[in-house]
Amino acid sequence: MAATVRVPWSVIPDYQCFGCSPHNDRGLRLRFTPDPEGLRTDFRLGRAYESYPGVVHGGLIGVIADELMGNLIVLARQHPAFTVSQRTRFLTPLLVDRDYHCVASLADTPPGRPIRAAAEVRDADGALCAISTAGYQPFELADVRHQLTLGDDEVALLAHALANGVQP
Repeated sequence: MAATVRVPWSVIPDYQCFGCSPHNDRGLRLRFTPDPEGLRTDFRLGRAYESYPGVVHGGLIGVIADELMGNLIVLARQHPAFTVSQRTRFLTPLLVDRDYHCVASLADTPPGRPIRAAAEVRDADGALCAISTAGYQPFELADVRHQLTLGDDEVALLAHALANGVQP
């Protein structure tokens, strides 16, 4: 199995991302691994994440795809980006307590346009369950500093990690 990829946010000792933080007790705690297409996460969601009995809430599948696509952009481009649009198409319901994986890839993006990405969710047998596409607007940390709940030292750590990669 491939080594887990560290995201730049991990340089902040207590980051609370719902999708990928190991510090968020209520979060998904997703872990990412490299994939020939881009980035991958494997997941299994229990009943705490269901909508209809036995069926995973579709919004969480959108969260997983968004988390994976957004982090792929950060890792591939060394630049954070906000989600500006996302569309998820479900081909089949995802069931609780089953194994799935999601793979994100970057799409060709015309200059000056939001970065485009796509993600596919597949079951343990490889059957396609959902497809998500999204657009992301890159931003500079300095431009959104007033919106972040980070101290100056944490912003500096994050800026360094984005520019130079995450240190082990």
